[in-house]
Amino acid sequence: MANEFKKGDKVEWETSQGTTHGTVKKKLTSPTDIKGHHVAASKDNPEYLVESDKTGAEAAHKPDALKKSSGD
Repeated sequence: MANEFKKGDKVEWETSQGTTHGTVKKKLTSPTDIKGHHVAASKDNPEYLVESDKTGAEAAHKPDALKKSSGD
């Protein structure tokens, strides 16, 4: 079963620097560009726009790369 998140959910994901925490900004269901990076999101393969708590940077992640944050 695919992970489902909604706006405002606290999530975490792995980066080369370790675990990063952030907040879901929105669900992406159509192709878009974020900071020059093309995100091939669709209704069948959505991605989530998340904002890092630490840096404020936004990035798109596939649902299986995210998990609900347990620490907040």
